[in-house]
Amino acid sequence: MAVYTTDKIRNVVLCGHSGSGKSTFAETMLFEAKAIPRRGNVADGNTQSDYTTLEQQRKHSLFASVLHGTWKDTKINILDTPGLDDFAGELATTLKVADTALLLLNAKNGVEVGTELIWEYIEKNEIPTIFVINLLDHEKADFDLTLEQTKNRFGNRVLAFQFPVNQGPEFNGIVDALRMVLYEFPASGGKPEKKPIPAEYLDRANALHAALVEAAAENDDALMEKFFSEGNLNEDDLARGLKIGLAHRQFFPLFCASGLKDMGSGRIMGFIHDICPSPADRPAAALEGGGSKPCDANARPCVFIFKTVHEPKVGNVSYFKVYSGVLKAGDELINADNGTVERFSQLFESEGKNRDQVAELRAGDIGCTVKLKASHTNHTLNPKGSDLKIERIHFPPPRIRMAVMPPSKAAVEKMAHALHAIREEDPTLLIEQSLELKQTLIQGQGEMHLDMVRHKAEQNFGVTIEFIEPRIPYRETITQEINQEYRHKKQTGGAGQFAEVHLRIEPYFDGMPAPHGLNAKHIDVEELNWGGKLSFVWAVVGGVIDARFTNAIKKGIMAKMEEGPGTGSYCRDIRVSVYDGKMHDVDSNDMAFQTASSLAFKEAFHKAGPQIMEPIYDLEVMCDAAVMGNVMGDLQTRRAIIMGIDADGHYQVVRARVPLKELHQYSSALRSLTQGKAKFTMHFADYGAVPGDLQAKLTTEYAKLAHDEH
Repeated sequence: MAVYTTDKIRNVVLCGHSGSGKSTFAETMLFEAKAIPRRGNVADGNTQSDYTTLEQQRKHSLFASVLHGTWKDTKINILDTPGLDDFAGELATTLKVADTALLLLNAKNGVEVGTELIWEYIEKNEIPTIFVINLLDHEKADFDLTLEQTKNRFGNRVLAFQFPVNQGPEFNGIVDALRMVLYEFPASGGKPEKKPIPAEYLDRANALHAALVEAAAENDDALMEKFFSEGNLNEDDLARGLKIGLAHRQFFPLFCASGLKDMGSGRIMGFIHDICPSPADRPAAALEGGGSKPCDANARPCVFIFKTVHEPKVGNVSYFKVYSGVLKAGDELINADNGTVERFSQLFESEGKNRDQVAELRAGDIGCTVKLKASHTNHTLNPKGSDLKIERIHFPPPRIRMAVMPPSKAAVEKMAHALHAIREEDPTLLIEQSLELKQTLIQGQGEMHLDMVRHKAEQNFGVTIEFIEPRIPYRETITQEINQEYRHKKQTGGAGQFAEVHLRIEPYFDGMPAPHGLNAKHIDVEELNWGGKLSFVWAVVGGVIDARFTNAIKKGIMAKMEEGPGTGSYCRDIRVSVYDGKMHDVDSNDMAFQTASSLAFKEAFHKAGPQIMEPIYDLEVMCDAAVMGNVMGDLQTRRAIIMGIDADGHYQVVRARVPLKELHQYSSALRSLTQGKAKFTMHFADYGAVPGDLQAKLTTEYAKLAHDEH
């Protein structure tokens, strides 16, 4: 197998809204590079990238795939990504290790909501980007409208290098303004014939060419001087200026293509070879804690794992990028995250599900290995004596929350093992054993994302799991001030139990004055683990309760706050003042006062205007203006408070506050309402009061449950 030096490597990520033709385009790129003898297609389920059973069934990408081909003397690693935002984590992993993004646009639909999401990730990673208007053979293709939308949304740095001839079902030509030539394709696609640009297209081509020359000249003082003196640049000068400008994101080239007909991809492959940056041309990789790591093949090896996949007969397959040095088969490196010594017994280049064994991989290259002991996504490995950590991938926060129902009590441990293994390969999943809700919770990007988790659990681990609506982490508080006393007296055969406490409970807020009419000797404000505060005031005078019982009384109150009287939820934002009581020289002890204070608090709570609080989330929905009415109408049924509506390009952004209870299965509902022309993000905002009718229902249900359990 050939060994590629860093300057002869290109790492390109294919991204775009679902339906923009990424997998088909990847197939065409591989075919043009002679990496595969014939092109597969998505409909037949035989493409190199969408190789899993689930992807073949659903006819679209669910996982990022690593592919590669050779163009002239250069290796091009192609990272194909899903377009659905349920799988945005796959995009985040690949953008981390890519040096150029190929952002595909559907010529029929233009700039779509998914494009916006992808662009956010591209901007965060500061990746040089090439736009490709694909599907120009579609009967409703509109190149000019798509170009206009692209410029309106992403700015004048978008420069058209090409425009189509005969777009639509008869699409067969591309005018290239960089090389000033017409590429005319045969009906079956493939290698085009180069022809002079027809007269009717020459003015447009000349205008685009002039803009490209000017953009190239702006990136180098010598080129700028030459441009001013001669009015043009030769081919070598033009290539040098464009290479600098693309690497520094001074402009974003835009090309034409039909991946399905194999038209335009070869020219793009040539541009990737000639102009796109190698890993060495990109800024040094950021390190955790500061500093950076240049891509240098002469340095010591540094390897970063960006993706982990579990295969039933193989175990974990670890995909990595060599950030520096040369990694050879048999090398041992140390995991900087956990200290484990790992041996890279075999190295592979990946072609979807197929792997080709290689002897070494140099700085900037992407490969994979198997059977690492304790290394997973986001881990960095170095030689002994180095503890560098490449900055971790930042994954999107979850947008859906479900409870996991195991098939049986006997299968709980097996289910836990399966979920843990799936979580290791997919960091966008969050799995929690909630003691508060007494449920196993799983959070992800959307319902399709969780469907994939269920599929993996069944296929890879033989575990059938069911997702159910999770309980809501309500909170309880009070709205009134109440004084309450309680005497606990219990006589047994030996020593008895006696304790009497008098306490006042009232709503607490920061900065409130000391309790009126009481002699507050000590005030302790405690931040509760579940949010909110407890203010505990000791105001006992005359020694009627010994100060040594303070902690026991507080413990009794906390015990009831951890299982609120109304719904069994945590209590918060309450001030409790202990101001009087009685004790017995023999029968009073910690347990007696703990019991008395707990029951006193419970009785007072029911009289103090109890209020159940529910989690409220900030929701932001970006949608096409045509479906905004559907979005707004749906939010009104979810008890949402609309906070504002803003324009973002040709999209509308609706901002609202919505109770978590009302967001169950929202991702599916939004996709159905908008035909996929919307995306959303959600973040916890605060707790808000539950409406009276819902509070009555919740307390009644809890009382019935408590009665049944007894």
